[in-house]
Amino acid sequence: MVVPLGSTASILKYIRPKSFPTPFCPGCGHGILMGAILRAIDELGLDMDSMLFVSGIGCGGWIPSPHFNADTLHVTHGRPVAFATGAVLFNPKLNVVVIGGDGDIASIGGNHLIHAARRNLDMTVICANNSIYGMTGGQVTPTTPLGAMTATTPKGNPEPPFDLSRLVAAAGASYVARYSVWHIRPLIKALQKALLHKGFAFVEVLSSCPTQFGRRNDLPTPARMLRHFKETCVPISRAKDMSPEELAGKTLIGEFVG
Repeated sequence: MVVPLGSTASILKYIRPKSFPTPFCPGCGHGILMGAILRAIDELGLDMDSMLFVSGIGCGGWIPSPHFNADTLHVTHGRPVAFATGAVLFNPKLNVVVIGGDGDIASIGGNHLIHAARRNLDMTVICANNSIYGMTGGQVTPTTPLGAMTATTPKGNPEPPFDLSRLVAAAGASYVARYSVWHIRPLIKALQKALLHKGFAFVEVLSSCPTQFGRRNDLPTPARMLRHFKETCVPISRAKDMSPEELAGKTLIGEFVG
């Protein structure tokens, strides 16, 4: 029987069986993102032996390590882009992919992120943005929405968040896209473009965290968090015809640079 590329049966070969049961909480969007990354790789026919996955600390770092049956580096908190830079410089033939959360990549590792983008280093960075430090108890991050409740902002986050995609685009990245785990087919297409891109490619993925973010912000179930992405994300092409009032509270998705 022919197994279709990108199907669940086809991507099982990329996963270490001993990694299950998964460490992700029930309803975590990182499992959807993990499947999207592996489907993108499978449909492209990329050779896992030529790939290196680098991750730091946090829930997002668990996507490649321990799950992927490939070479992985699980490094110190906030430093995956720095370690990936060393790997790219040592062996330019490697297809280097950084996978991590917003706290790891954009907060503690924010300086590495913007300077790697500025230098347009040849790597793919996939940021699983769940708007919170999920693994360590639900603290505020630089991507937590204004007014959102976290363990460290019980009266609501008083500070405006980073728009990560615009930040990385402004720093000089040559491919930038943002989608949510609800928008699965456009997300897989963006991941494929990023994996094939020569230069610095950044894909921001809005990922659900009902355990730490959702339950504090009136999005208590996995289904409610996914519907929230469906209701609040607006394609860039459509946003051009919308007024500032119509775009209030919305998140733009699509290709920012590409």
